[in-house]
Amino acid sequence: MTTGGSPTAPAPARRTGIGLVLGGALSVQFGSAVAALLFPRIGVAGAVTLRLAIGALLMLAVCRPRLRGHGRADWVAVVTFGLALAGMNSVFYQAIERIPLGPAVTLEVLGPLALSVLTARRRAAWCWAALALAGVALLGQGGFARLDPVGAGLALGAGALWAAYIVCSARVGGRFPRADGLALALAVAALVTLPIGLVDSGSRLWHPAVLGLGTGLAVLASVLPYTLELLALRRLPTATFAVLMSLGPAVAALAGWLVLDQRLEAVEILAIGLVIAASAGAVRAGARGPGGPTGGPPAPEDVELISAAAAAPPARR
Repeated sequence: MTTGGSPTAPAPARRTGIGLVLGGALSVQFGSAVAALLFPRIGVAGAVTLRLAIGALLMLAVCRPRLRGHGRADWVAVVTFGLALAGMNSVFYQAIERIPLGPAVTLEVLGPLALSVLTARRRAAWCWAALALAGVALLGQGGFARLDPVGAGLALGAGALWAAYIVCSARVGGRFPRADGLALALAVAALVTLPIGLVDSGSRLWHPAVLGLGTGLAVLASVLPYTLELLALRRLPTATFAVLMSLGPAVAALAGWLVLDQRLEAVEILAIGLVIAASAGAVRAGARGPGGPTGGPPAPEDVELISAAAAAPPARR
C-alpha cells in the first residue's frame, strides 16, 4: 500500500488508475450488500465463514505463498493480522445486520481516520477530525435510535479493529512478498471463524445457492478489488489513491440503496458527505508532512500509515 505510481504519470494512466480504484470500491461495497443478502439464509457467522474461507482458498491458489524461510516473528505477525481480519469482518457484519450499510461504513471509517490524524501530527488534521465528529453528530440527528445503538457501537468497534488491521497489514507487508502475507492471514482468519460458522449454520452452508452467493461475496470483497487496486497503485500516487478510497461511505450508501433498498434521510446523506470530506482532507494534510508548509516531508512510516488509513486493502470486508 505504500508504493504509489509517479505523480508525473501520463494523464491516460491516471484516468485508468482512477477508474480501477472506483471499480474496486464498488466491488467491495456491493460485496457487503451481497453479505447482507446471505444473513437471512445462514446468519452472520455463516456469511463471515463463507467469505473468509472461499476468499482464503482463492487467494492461496492465486498467490501460492511460500511457507518455508520465515521466522517466528513473521508467523506471529501473520497470526495477529489474521485475528484482526477475523474480528473486523465478524464485527462489521454484525453491524450491517442491524443498521444500513452507508451509515455503518461511515462510522467504521472513523477508525482509519483517527489513525491518520494521530499519525499526521498536524493541526490541520485535527480540524478534519472535528469535521468528522460533526458528521457523526449529524448522523445522530437522523436518529441513532433508528440506526440501533448496538449496531452503531458495533460499527465503531469495527473501525477500531480496522485501525489495528492497518498496522498489522503494514508489518506483514514488510515481511512477505507480494500478497503472500494477506493470503496467509486470510487462511488464519478462515480457520478461526470456521468452527463458529459450522456450529451456527450447519448444513445450510453447503446449499448450492448459498455456496454460489458465498463465492460471489469472496470475489467481490477480496479477489477482484485487490487486483484492481494493485493495478491502480502502479498508475497513481499513493496520496491520490488514498483520497479516492475515502469515497467508501458514499459507495456503501449507493450499494445499500440499489441492492438492499436502504433509503437514507437528507441529514444522513449530509453526514456521510462530511465524513468523506474529513477522510480525504486528513489524508491530504498528512501527505503534506508534519512540518507544515516550511517543514520537511513526513517520515516514511508516517506516509505508510496515513495512506493506508484511507486505503487499506479490501480484505477488510
